[in-house]
Amino acid sequence: MTAQTKIDAAEGQAVKKSAIPDDMAMLRAAVELTRDIATARPEIYWPDMLVSAAVGYAALAGAIVLDGWQAWACGALAVFTLYRALLFIHELTHIHKNALPGFRFVWNVLVGIPMLTPSFMYEGVHTLHHARTRYGTAEDPEYLPLALMKPWSLPAFLLVSLLLPVGLLIRSAILVPLGVIVPPLRKLVWERASSLSINPDFRRRPPEGDFARMVFWQELGASVWALALLAGTQVWGWRWLAIAVAVVAVTALLNQIRTLVAHLWENDGDAMTVTGQYLDSVNVPPPNLLSPLWAPVGLRYHATHHLLPSMPYHSLGEAHRRISRHLGAESTFEKSSYTGFMPLLAKIARSTMVRGG
Repeated sequence: MTAQTKIDAAEGQAVKKSAIPDDMAMLRAAVELTRDIATARPEIYWPDMLVSAAVGYAALAGAIVLDGWQAWACGALAVFTLYRALLFIHELTHIHKNALPGFRFVWNVLVGIPMLTPSFMYEGVHTLHHARTRYGTAEDPEYLPLALMKPWSLPAFLLVSLLLPVGLLIRSAILVPLGVIVPPLRKLVWERASSLSINPDFRRRPPEGDFARMVFWQELGASVWALALLAGTQVWGWRWLAIAVAVVAVTALLNQIRTLVAHLWENDGDAMTVTGQYLDSVNVPPPNLLSPLWAPVGLRYHATHHLLPSMPYHSLGEAHRRISRHLGAESTFEKSSYTGFMPLLAKIARSTMVRGG
């Protein structure tokens, strides 16, 4: 029996995702067909990030100073462009540290620290999500078995994200400075409130070496910026900060929506094969036209990304096309492709009704 036949049989019997065997032909093809496009190209990264940030901040300024429909239009533009700029944090966790000299520093100065999400909040965390023995388990910071939970868990999962900007402001302006003089609080904040994770049981380990030094400077920058924002309300009032918080809240909601449909969330906690992880993940390739808006910076190919975690975002589309063309329409590879957001949301919602209800 071939690996493909075993996978089809496993799916047909509705066995656990963790029981799906690896499709070695797919794994080999993914690597062999994409070696020549696996290098991050600075001429794409830099303009994309810089233009996204510049347009985002200009639109945010427009949302603050303008009125009526113009303010709303600027607010909407700010949400999508700042969202795109923010999602480069995902690239920072995967690209080699020497691939784009200066990119991490500039991103943190222009985006990470001003948005109170410096790169340390994802670096050293997101890679655990890709670990062969951690994905979908209790040790995965970015996994919850949402498809197996109660139906009310889906709206709760989405709506809690609206509190993120207020939480980040409290964290950087109050909790981190207090932690300097209260070590138990510092330990608690690091373990429980220093990572962009969704698993409430995740506890972050203390930083070490060069990473600890990077954390110190990023924390310092974020705290100084957060305190400056609060101090600014004493001069210019609260309206501008309230609008900025609202824009970031909608941006966080958009990211949470993307997260909700990035996986099928069907694993019950056991370790999975790479193929099992792939089949629990999602691609929304063309001809869907809206996925680049809600899943930008290559994240519309999230399943392909799980096959090739170090592939730069600008190459994921070509990687997906090559592998798909090579393996064919009936392959394991095609089983993670979906037509759009709504079918995915409906699939997960139905699962909660059947399995979690």
